[in-house]
Amino acid sequence: MKRAARRPAKAPPRRAGVPPIELYYWPTPNGWKISIMLEECRLPYVVRPVDISKGEQFTPEFLRISPNNRIPAIVDPSGPGGRPITVFESGAILQYLGRKTGKFYPRDERARVAVDAWLFWQMAGLGPMAGQAVHFRRYAPEPIAYALERYTDEVNRLYGVMNTRLATRAFLAGRYSIADIACVGWVRLAERQGQDLAQFPNLERWFETVRARPAVRRAFAIRIEAASKVDINDPKVRAVLFGQKAR
Repeated sequence: MKRAARRPAKAPPRRAGVPPIELYYWPTPNGWKISIMLEECRLPYVVRPVDISKGEQFTPEFLRISPNNRIPAIVDPSGPGGRPITVFESGAILQYLGRKTGKFYPRDERARVAVDAWLFWQMAGLGPMAGQAVHFRRYAPEPIAYALERYTDEVNRLYGVMNTRLATRAFLAGRYSIADIACVGWVRLAERQGQDLAQFPNLERWFETVRARPAVRRAFAIRIEAASKVDINDPKVRAVLFGQKAR
C-alpha cells in the first residue's frame, strides 16, 4: 500500500496544530462519499491510495484499519477524547464525521431519523443494486440475461423512488445532508447502470444541483494515476477484484 500522502487540489488549509485525517481511498462511489464529506466539512486530510486492483486492501496494515478489506476507511488522529480512532464502512464514516463537525447530520432526532433512513436506503439498496448492475453489464465474462434484467430494473425502480421523493423537496431528507452525499456518486454512474436520468427529471435536477457544489467538484477532481491504468481484463486483476473468498 502506498505510503506517500496526497492532498486534493485546492484542499482547505490546515489549521495550526490539527493533524489531518488519513483517508484510505480509491476512486469509487464509496470512496467519493468520504472525499466529498471531508471537503464539505473543510477538514484537513491526506489521501492514502489503496490500489484495490493489486490487492493492497488485503495487507495486514490496512486490515487493522478496515477488517472487511474494503475502502474507504479513515484514521482520525483527533478522535474522541483527543485520541486516534479508525472508522471503516462509508455510512459509519459519514455519521462519525457528521457528529464530529455538526455538519450535514442534524442533531434534532426527527430530522436525524429522516437522514438515517435515506442513508441506510442507499447502503442497503442503491449501492448494492447499482454495483451489481454495473458488474453484470460491464464485467461479467458473458452476458446473463436474467441478471442484466434483474439488476437494471431494480436500479430503475430505486431511481424512481428518488425521483418521487425529490418531487416535493430539494434534497432527500429536506436539507442537504450525508444522505445526499452518500447517493450522488452512485447516480454519477447512471449510464453504466443502464439508466437515463432524463427519465427522472426531479432526480436529474437534484444531481445537477449536488454535483455543482464546490466541495463535490473538488472531491470528484481528485486523481489517482494508477486507477486510470487498471486493466479490468487482466486475469490477475479480475481475480483480485472478483475472485475473493474467506481467508
